[in-house]
Amino acid sequence: MELPTVNLKTILLVHWLLTTWGCIAFEGPYPWANFTILALGVWAVAQRDSIDAISLFLGGLAATIFLDIVHISIFYQRTGFSDTERFGAGMAILSLLLKPLSCCFVYHMYRERGGFLGPSQERSDYQTIDSSEAPADPFGGSESRGHAPQGY
Repeated sequence: MELPTVNLKTILLVHWLLTTWGCIAFEGPYPWANFTILALGVWAVAQRDSIDAISLFLGGLAATIFLDIVHISIFYQRTGFSDTERFGAGMAILSLLLKPLSCCFVYHMYRERGGFLGPSQERSDYQTIDSSEAPADPFGGSESRGHAPQGY
């Protein structure tokens, strides 16, 4: 199944917006965990060829799925939330629901950058420099023809 192309900047923007709204209802470790991972995402955007940046962002997204489940389940209140806090909690839950899909897209980008068992077959735009043919004479000047190499 072919995934549609999604820009990493779009993923960051959506999760930044949802995390910002989620901070209305949840404080403490929720914003720290999510904004730290979004900072890794900014690094992955800035370093387009870095496998480390995209792999840390992918691992962080996967970790925040677990952290968000724990945080929301502990601090979500069925009563006592105002409408604004209920909206923030809903946005945090929506962000949590979108994270597995984001992980799929980021994993695809990770593979495109050459992570996990080398570059994928989709990035074969470049010709390899490895060749089975050896050059006939690497020092093709006229002085090397017909002469044996001199030793010292």
